[in-house]
Amino acid sequence: MDNTKRFSNRVADYVKYRPHYPTAIITFLLESYQLTIDKRIADIGAGTGISTQLFLDAGYHATAVEPNAEMRDKAIELLNSYPGFAAVDGTAENTRLASESVDAVIAGQAFHWFNAQNARAEFKRILKPGGIVALIWNERKTASAFEKEYDQLIITHGQDYVKVGHRNIDYDHIGAFYDPEPFAVRVFENQQIFNFDGLKGRLLSSSYAPTKVDAGYAAMIKDLQELFNRYQQDGVITIHYDTKVYVGRL
Repeated sequence: MDNTKRFSNRVADYVKYRPHYPTAIITFLLESYQLTIDKRIADIGAGTGISTQLFLDAGYHATAVEPNAEMRDKAIELLNSYPGFAAVDGTAENTRLASESVDAVIAGQAFHWFNAQNARAEFKRILKPGGIVALIWNERKTASAFEKEYDQLIITHGQDYVKVGHRNIDYDHIGAFYDPEPFAVRVFENQQIFNFDGLKGRLLSSSYAPTKVDAGYAAMIKDLQELFNRYQQDGVITIHYDTKVYVGRL
């Protein structure tokens, strides 16, 4: 599958059910990397603009670079009222941004789709001297009994979950991306609380989950309902995340 097309039929679920990012990320980047609000941000693989909005809400100028038309159009619909917002049809490897035009490149839940070597060269081109790259993921925890069984459900029913889940995001891959420069890692707590419809929407927002027209959809939803019924408390369950931020210069 062309990775730029993977989410075309999941936009509504993505907007409604994907986790957002802790505002503490902004404080961390401001205090540790002097990323003041006069700095310009490029959000690469911005999708529907969840990570873009984090920076817009804090007062930054942020450009969403996104190759998927459906996702990009939704970002424009949701964020066009922000005076600092712009959107570009581009990829990590060819952003179509001007050279030395941004102070920070961010990628929220997206770097694993990039060609890391080519993206690195492109980020170096568009960054101003001393600019930073922040790679951000909401990483689901698998500590509780529910979280362990939910992860196993995804492994069982997901079409390519294992391959996608480990692409470009282990410590060695990230180190190779920043090499020879150092990078830092900061972890923040995050969570989502769902009723069953919310949990189903969260699952269906993932590119590896079968859709209603795919074989295996009914079996997946049946297993999900049984899992929810076993672990729900007062009609809801909680998914916990480690929000990991890898930051460095190139």
